[in-house]
Amino acid sequence: MACCNVETIFGLGNIGRKLQVFPSHNYKASVISCVAVGPSQIPQVPWKLVFHEKERSLLSNEKYGIYGGKFVPETLISPLTKLDYEFNSALRDPLFQMELEVTLRDYVGRETPLYFAQRLTDYYKSINRGTGPDIYLKREDLNHGGAHKINNAIAQAMLAKRMGCKSVMAATGAGQHGVATAAACAKLSLECTIFMGSLDMERQPSNVLLMKHLGAKVKSVSGNFKDAVSEGIRNWVNDLETSYFVAGAAVGPHPCPTMVREFQSIIGKETRKQAMEKWGGKPDVLVACVGSGSNALGLFHEFIQDQDVRLIGVEAGGTGLDSGKHSATMARGEVGVYHGAMSYLLQDEEGQIIGPHSIGVGLEYPGVSPELSYLKDIGRAEFSSVTDEQALEAYKRLCRLEGIFPALESSHALAFLEKLCSTLKDGEKVVVNLSGRGDKDAAAVFNHTPKHE
Repeated sequence: MACCNVETIFGLGNIGRKLQVFPSHNYKASVISCVAVGPSQIPQVPWKLVFHEKERSLLSNEKYGIYGGKFVPETLISPLTKLDYEFNSALRDPLFQMELEVTLRDYVGRETPLYFAQRLTDYYKSINRGTGPDIYLKREDLNHGGAHKINNAIAQAMLAKRMGCKSVMAATGAGQHGVATAAACAKLSLECTIFMGSLDMERQPSNVLLMKHLGAKVKSVSGNFKDAVSEGIRNWVNDLETSYFVAGAAVGPHPCPTMVREFQSIIGKETRKQAMEKWGGKPDVLVACVGSGSNALGLFHEFIQDQDVRLIGVEAGGTGLDSGKHSATMARGEVGVYHGAMSYLLQDEEGQIIGPHSIGVGLEYPGVSPELSYLKDIGRAEFSSVTDEQALEAYKRLCRLEGIFPALESSHALAFLEKLCSTLKDGEKVVVNLSGRGDKDAAAVFNHTPKHE
């Protein structure tokens, strides 16, 4: 049986209602009949009012199975359709692509290394009778700004300028997307406003300072990331003509998840090329942490058609799945609608959002990418979870074995190696997406470390 959490107005945080339970085979039709604006609104608006008939090809598919869509008020249909058109036009524009390629190389610092973690590999082999996989790290932590977020932020800021927008808005959790967006806006001379949850600002003060140094206005929102997203969208709706909302998470109404995945897919494309150069083949296993799914999709998307490559997403298990304090949407969520799209969602029996928890601030979101939701359903991607304590241990282990300090979000993926390595053959190739660096988390790790260590 499937349930649905429908927000009657896009971006109202926890406000919603769970519809009557209905059989999953009637799911799509039931949802359309129960909401004012269903997942396929474009036919409700004559195309001649938006674009010429011949330009339909520049609008991308908004659904992944039953997931995705645009569950938004009518006022947002036209701006989102225009954004979809501009996004696909830019993808086909050689000048835009050339500018983006140069920017990713000279400003962001791509390509990032595919690093063989020799001592981490030896560590797991030593506890598994001398056998185990070779572990490689995709070093997204070496990007400008310290995370994968800049890949998408700079591309979307360029798109905003191409569309003639003067100001940019964004919502951030751990602050990495906020820093990336602020940096991109500084480079491109765009006004920048970042919405950040008050709880997250207390936990990530260094990133708040960086955003301000980069010229962004940082607005505190009571709560955490999901509340910041809601507030950011509300502000964007008030100025649709001249402002642009930079989605950093692979969630929200179409085309936002598709745009984020597309601009992050450079991670997987480089990984394929580098793997061929290093060992003459593909990785056997790809591992990435999953909050909303931006870094996981960035690594996975290139390999979705390669059935011999395992895709493993690692969620935040918090203090344990049975404790209720976690962000394991794939493990404990139900299908619902939140922030304008259908996906797996942490919600209670009344359809209200269950507050997520993780020591990795960037993993605290109650929903997940529509595309990852679909990959789960068809069995193409696997999902597991690790606890806060396991992530903390993985953080310290990488510091001491490789001299690299990972973000606590990325540490969840590293922690999964404890379960994974003993199941793999000797010499198999595992690539872990090191999505961000952990200097922002040093104080949190220190505070959770016993004094005798």
